[in-house]
Amino acid sequence: MGHKKLIKFQAIETYKNVLQYPENMKGNWNTFFGNENPITLELACGKGEYSVNLGREHEDRNFIGVDIKGNRIYTGAKIALQEELNNVSFLRIHIGNITEYFAAGEVAEIWIIFPDPFLKKESNRLTHARYLYLYEQLLKPGARINLKTDSKELYDFTLETIAEQGCPLHENIADVYGKGKATGPLAIQTFYEKMHLADGRTIYFLSFSLPSSGVKLTGRFNKETTVEEISSLTDENIA
Repeated sequence: MGHKKLIKFQAIETYKNVLQYPENMKGNWNTFFGNENPITLELACGKGEYSVNLGREHEDRNFIGVDIKGNRIYTGAKIALQEELNNVSFLRIHIGNITEYFAAGEVAEIWIIFPDPFLKKESNRLTHARYLYLYEQLLKPGARINLKTDSKELYDFTLETIAEQGCPLHENIADVYGKGKATGPLAIQTFYEKMHLADGRTIYFLSFSLPSSGVKLTGRFNKETTVEEISSLTDENIA
């Protein structure tokens, strides 16, 4: 591990707004935040730009950035501490194990911002049905899942998944900047988004909810597979 990474890992061990593989948090997040405000997750949050910026704008909501890369979490966590954003925290875990940390109905919204599109392994994509099934275990009914990506492959794949699952689709923007839709939360630019825009890439956005009839799983991810078994199939290198 490089010296700079080591310093960051040592720092987040002292940050009160960073929890690393915590125990007994499932169902206890409102106690942690000290209020009953809705909880939004930013999955594969990287430097946590969305958690921090949304936390600044919405004091009546709680935000948790989730990622396995502690050296990335460090950036957002440090800013949140400096600005005393008590409604912003970070959780260092594998996303495939997320049901171990949140109870049913504990989460009100999910943002997935520029995740790895996993071009060679669809089942690792954070909008694959097996992940939607995990999110279903912790989301409130009707809660929105928001995806922002520069990957046409991930965008198309997610649209196909939404259609296959019968998910209500709330918003579909095939070119956020070209259509002048970069307003509100979509105006927040992450480190990676700025690089993508500099390269002239198109930015896509989808907002949808899970089907009221439940997420359908097939093949090795069928309904007879337990949540724990689905979680255990997550590769160790996934955010």
